[in-house]
Amino acid sequence: MAQATQELERFVRDALAAGASRQQVESALAEAGWTPEQARVALAAYADLDFPVPVPRPRPQLSAREAFLYLLLFATLYLSAWHLGSLLFDLVNHAFPDAADPEYRVRSLGQSMRWSIATLAIAFPVFAFLARHIGMDLARHPVKRLSPVRRWLTYLTLFIAAAALIGDLIVLVYNVLGGETSVRFLLKVGVVGAIAGTIFGYYLVDLRREEHES
Repeated sequence: MAQATQELERFVRDALAAGASRQQVESALAEAGWTPEQARVALAAYADLDFPVPVPRPRPQLSAREAFLYLLLFATLYLSAWHLGSLLFDLVNHAFPDAADPEYRVRSLGQSMRWSIATLAIAFPVFAFLARHIGMDLARHPVKRLSPVRRWLTYLTLFIAAAALIGDLIVLVYNVLGGETSVRFLLKVGVVGAIAGTIFGYYLVDLRREEHES
């Protein structure tokens, strides 16, 4: 696969150097069986400039610092999302206590809520700071949007959020079919849907904006 990618890049470079237009190169690649996305990525490796030879664009390089920042960013995102959901679940349980477990109200205000509040008090500010810092860095250096670690973690986050949404809907349908639609249950379904849906929507829009700008 790596060899095929290198051959594709060499073909695009040679074709542009020979004077072929980008539309001609893209049409030739499509006729040869390359996908539009593969053709677009290969052409995007060279700047659209009026110069005798193709001018390569700068390519992102993976660094330990970059990997650290993105891993910490998404780790704090996951922690914040999980404990926000846990805190909201506890508040729902407090507002609509289970009659079969009268002691739960006291417990929910104890250790579980303290852990959630403590985690959010630390993890979310760190996430917000890193998101702002990385966003400013990407604005100054747009090429860093192509970072492999950024893309892998973004798609992993989309997968986790999509899985949470699908599971949430399955639980909802299952309980509706069983006639269990209490306010307490519907609020918890809404909490999961709101948190997972917000994360999924934000990163999906971010990826689409990135593809549109590239």
